[in-house]
This record gives sequence, structure tokens and C-alpha cells, in this order.
Amino acid sequence: MSRIITTEGGTKERTRLSKAVVKAIRMLAQQEKPDELSRDLAAFISIACDEINKSVESSVIAWEKKDYWVKADRFRMEWAWSGRAAETMAKAVLTDDWGTVASTSGFIAQKLMKVQLAPGARIGEPWVGAYKKLKANQIK
Repeated sequence: MSRIITTEGGTKERTRLSKAVVKAIRMLAQQEKPDELSRDLAAFISIACDEINKSVESSVIAWEKKDYWVKADRFRMEWAWSGRAAETMAKAVLTDDWGTVASTSGFIAQKLMKVQLAPGARIGEPWVGAYKKLKANQIK
């Protein structure tokens, strides 16, 4: 079996996911009442935050090999919110707790405040089907 080579590093993946999360939060804020799109958006935010959290570990491995322990720990602390936010959002979406979804979205938006999203950014709609994916992952 051949080795799997990833062409996208942790930083590039975090940037891509952060932009998609910002767009999803903006769209979620425009929703007047919860519907299927709202569930998909909130579920995507949860899944993306979890992926961001996983990418942090892949980034610090290289630093730890070079004995940059302090830099690695600071980076982990800087992004520690992503794992907690993913978990909170997932629970809220699955229980239809839209108050918690709104407050968690606000918290995430505050953390990603520096992310620049161009008006014509071609992010697409990565949240389509995210609610089904989140439910399937919770069952396992």
C-alpha cells in the first residue's frame, strides 16, 4: 500500500475552514426561524470546528520535534476553544436548542473576527447534508 500524501497543510486547512465557518455563521444569522438549512449550517459549524481542532495537533507535531514546546503549547491554547465549541454546537443542534446554537455561533464569530471573507469568495455550500453527517457520527 502506498503512502498518503496530503497537499494541504494544517494552516491552509484552518484558513479554508475558518472562512467557510464565517460564511455559515453569517447565513445562520439571517435565518428567521429554524429549518433544514439552519440545521445544516449549525451542524457544519460544529463539524468544521472539530476539523479545525484536529488540524491544530498536526501543526504542533513539527514544532515539538524541534523542541519548541512553548510555541506548541501557546498554539494549542490559542485554538482550544474550537474543540469545546464543536462539542457544544453538536449537542445543541441535535437537541434543537437554538438559544445555545445562537450563543455558540456568536462566540465562534468573535474568535474568528479577524477572518477576511471577500464578497465574491467562492466557498460554495459545504454545509449541504451536514446535519445527516453529524447525526450519523453521533450514533457510532
